[in-house]
Amino acid sequence: MNLHSTKKLANGAEMPYLGLGVYKMTDRDETLEAIETALDLGYRAIDTAALYYNEEEVGEAIRHSSVPREDLFVTTKVWNSDQGYDNTLRAFETSLKKLDMDYVDLYLTHWPVEHKYVDTYRAIERLYDEKLIRVTGVSNHHEHHLKTILATCNVAPMVNQIEAHPYLTQEPLRAFCEQQQIAVTAWSPLGRGKVLNDETIIRIADEYNVSPAQIILRWHLQNDVIIIPKSVTASRIKENSELYHFELTNETMQQLNALNRNERFGQNPDNFKFDF
Repeated sequence: MNLHSTKKLANGAEMPYLGLGVYKMTDRDETLEAIETALDLGYRAIDTAALYYNEEEVGEAIRHSSVPREDLFVTTKVWNSDQGYDNTLRAFETSLKKLDMDYVDLYLTHWPVEHKYVDTYRAIERLYDEKLIRVTGVSNHHEHHLKTILATCNVAPMVNQIEAHPYLTQEPLRAFCEQQQIAVTAWSPLGRGKVLNDETIIRIADEYNVSPAQIILRWHLQNDVIIIPKSVTASRIKENSELYHFELTNETMQQLNALNRNERFGQNPDNFKFDF
């Protein structure tokens, strides 16, 4: 693997294994600088959302970069208050205008809003049919949500973005997604920083002479999980991309897999408190 490694999705599209997450990047200049740093380092994927209120900055940073738009993979998401078939189509149009793009590579349902997420995904299918998005997907969907969608959809979700880190490995859900040819992306791949002080991870990082963050991110990659670590710090953005000069042994992978506690730092999709 290398910085430009991609995962071939169900429709043949190539999605970078490493992207920059821009959640909570609300300062315009800071956001522009972080994206510029990432693109200069070789990142080719940016993950945003309507909720992040920085789609305009993402579009601006990409337009001002020297990287052609067709070489980039841009993800955004429809927020919960905009879900449902017609609302999702309108929300996408708004996001597209803010990004100032002709298309988005991946459009996701942000959370599975009860009684709405199936219609939301149906709208995403329409956007795919109209070639306004290259890839269909969802976020924070459990297996039962996916099964409900799969029972009626014409085009299966190609990506499921979920909370995943060493304390929440999500192995059963990842196995189901693999069976259905649904790629998995980890949001909060570092557990919001709360797993960086784990004694086992620190010990392993010392053994490999890399940082705890690099150990965790490499672990994700070797589990065939796409990662979108978020940082506005240039040195961290660089460190998060330096994952290809070492490889974790099977024994190390097993030690990291064994850290699972089924512990969430975000909300459980089944108990999400939707604030409309």
